[in-house]
Amino acid sequence: MSMNVEQVAEEALALPSEACALLADRLVESLDPAEDGQVRRLWAAEARRRLDDVRSGRVKTIPGEAALAQVKRAVTPDPAAPGFALIRRHYGSVRAA
Repeated sequence: MSMNVEQVAEEALALPSEACALLADRLVESLDPAEDGQVRRLWAAEARRRLDDVRSGRVKTIPGEAALAQVKRAVTPDPAAPGFALIRRHYGSVRAA
């Protein structure tokens, strides 16, 4: 049986989240290696730019623990936020960290 891209996508999106993530990872790995090299070069240039920004003082660093705390606050669901009830209905119990 031959499936088109839309049918494959529909089937893939019906997978459990973990299986969907693994499939996405496999698909990304299968992309053209020449493109991967270009992406690596772009990320290396970005890393150099960021390092230069830190060394020159253009940006201020914060301790890793403080950065992780900021991220945790940013991704922790707020029960008072608009749409929270909809998310809870769709995903079930939402665990606050």
